[in-house]
Amino acid sequence: MVLVLMLFAFFIALGLTRQFTRPDAFLYVVNIPNQRSLHTRPTPITGGVAFLSGFAGAMFLMYFFYMEIQSHLLWIYLGALLIALISFLDDCYELSALKRLIIHIIATLLLLSQGGYWLTHLLLPNIAWLLPEGLQIVLSLFFVVWMINLYNFMDGMDGFAGGMAIIGFGTFAILGGLKGDMVFMLVNLLLISAVAGFLVFNFPPAKIFMGDTGSSTLGFLAAALSLWGQRYGIFPLWIAVLIFSPFIVDATVTLFKRLLRGEKIWQAHKTHYYQRLVQLGWGHRRTVLVEYGLMCACSLSALSALYFSPITQWILIIMWIVSYVGLMLAVSQLEASIKVVN
Repeated sequence: MVLVLMLFAFFIALGLTRQFTRPDAFLYVVNIPNQRSLHTRPTPITGGVAFLSGFAGAMFLMYFFYMEIQSHLLWIYLGALLIALISFLDDCYELSALKRLIIHIIATLLLLSQGGYWLTHLLLPNIAWLLPEGLQIVLSLFFVVWMINLYNFMDGMDGFAGGMAIIGFGTFAILGGLKGDMVFMLVNLLLISAVAGFLVFNFPPAKIFMGDTGSSTLGFLAAALSLWGQRYGIFPLWIAVLIFSPFIVDATVTLFKRLLRGEKIWQAHKTHYYQRLVQLGWGHRRTVLVEYGLMCACSLSALSALYFSPITQWILIIMWIVSYVGLMLAVSQLEASIKVVN
């Protein structure tokens, strides 16, 4: 039954994605390149609609034929629907950042207050700190809203956001299976199956993008499933952060650097580390494959960390922090060396 549902999600997403690449498609929304784009030709951006349709269809069948829906999951699905709708309108009509942010906050508050996904404890190796109530609200809200937006920020290269989703949510599925949480595992398996159908047409050179509809909704789901994992003891939140750290670190560091330069952080730009590598001549395919390798390494580290002692887990965390500092410095040095040559 699980394999049937996965194939259903994959082929629905594959068929719709293929249809949406055609100019005569019933849903054909195109992104026009500008000075901040890495692509050079008009490209459809309805891939997110395609894979979310495959995911939603498979989820409906799963609950209709296979199991009862858990009430707390309804708020994940409702929140994801709100994010998808406002993001689709933004893809079509370019809404203001404030309008998008308001819906992001509403969806997040529904998830946290009605679904009960508050971040109540800060869990680190051998540390379990009960957060003050005010801090629970602030950190939970910030985490979800930031994940929604950072995933959108990082969707700027062929095959990047889709491939990272398969690796990240695929790792979540393994973690769910190891803990015996079949519902958590199935939700992640159906999501990666749908995204895989889209990735067939999104891998470099991309014929279609997922648009804000896909990227923002994936960001919301990444946050919601991370909080689900901590709430039900599948894994602590820091494990989820490690898995998605290639996205989190790049987006967060770039944001703070732009803030320090006094730039408008809500405006599109091409200063993320992955964008800088593409502009340095690496191209989409080489850069995305390196990023896949990085996220696979993070995922393997996260899976292994569950069997490490607390001291070894701290060593792993420190090693990754040092590694990211080294990688960011390497990109800057590469840019400097190319400038000297030119």
